[in-house]
Amino acid sequence: MSEYVTVIGGVNMDISAALTAPFVPADSVPGQVTLGCGGVARNIAHNLRLLGHEVKFVSTFGGETFGEMCWRECQAIGLDLSLSERCEGMRNGLYLCVNDQTGDMIAAVADTDIVDRITPEFLEARIEAINGSVLVMADTNISTEALQYLIGHCTAPLMVDTVSTAKAPRAIKALQQSQNHHLHALKLNLQEAQAVIGCATAQEAANHLTAMGVHEVYITLGSEGVLCSDGTRHEQFKAIPTRVINTTGAGDAFIAGVAHAQITNIPFPECAMTGLKAAHATLLSPQTVNPDIKNYL
Repeated sequence: MSEYVTVIGGVNMDISAALTAPFVPADSVPGQVTLGCGGVARNIAHNLRLLGHEVKFVSTFGGETFGEMCWRECQAIGLDLSLSERCEGMRNGLYLCVNDQTGDMIAAVADTDIVDRITPEFLEARIEAINGSVLVMADTNISTEALQYLIGHCTAPLMVDTVSTAKAPRAIKALQQSQNHHLHALKLNLQEAQAVIGCATAQEAANHLTAMGVHEVYITLGSEGVLCSDGTRHEQFKAIPTRVINTTGAGDAFIAGVAHAQITNIPFPECAMTGLKAAHATLLSPQTVNPDIKNYL
């Protein structure tokens, strides 16, 4: 069997609004509204598929129209859904975001209760296939208990994306509670790092995380690029100058780019540059995943 990556986490129907006039609180503002399949883990999986990797996607899909739409779209882009599950009687994950005229997010709401179906028992039933991966990636839409199970039982290198300030603490709690206390890589932005660690700077947060057992830390800094650390080496790479069209999905593309680089033997911390190139491609696209991402790497 050829090498494959396993990606575990949420799949959402994304409802995205891009304003074409200045935002006015408590008022209707002109803009464009689009509908599409998203979710952090799904976006990562899609990017990896576009970069030429075989991907097993582990998620839970709703039994209604949005769930069917997402299932069919994931199949259409070539994701292996044999480890995923259709949950009849449950609504699919939903993500609603509003971006201003520059593409920056004003507000977003994530309704991802269905991902709670990914329990330790759910993962245990699939652990043999998961451990056959060249790399495993998970997002913190899944529970602390599910993340703890992965950290303790996943024998392939495990990378985790912290998703949001509300869900980032799950990764830290899982690492603390796991008997393993080792995690290959953690990607988070500065706001998430400050929320879970309480440090003032990215460097302090990275030092804290590597001391906890994270082998590689990637703290994205928006227009300032990314800080990488493995506990002994610390390097900050500048972001690629970009005319931003849409910021949604850039972080997902970044960690997919890092994973792609590591699979193709680009070492740490240089692999972060591949991530920045992938994020750059996404920022230039109105879509959450740039279909031409491979041309930017």
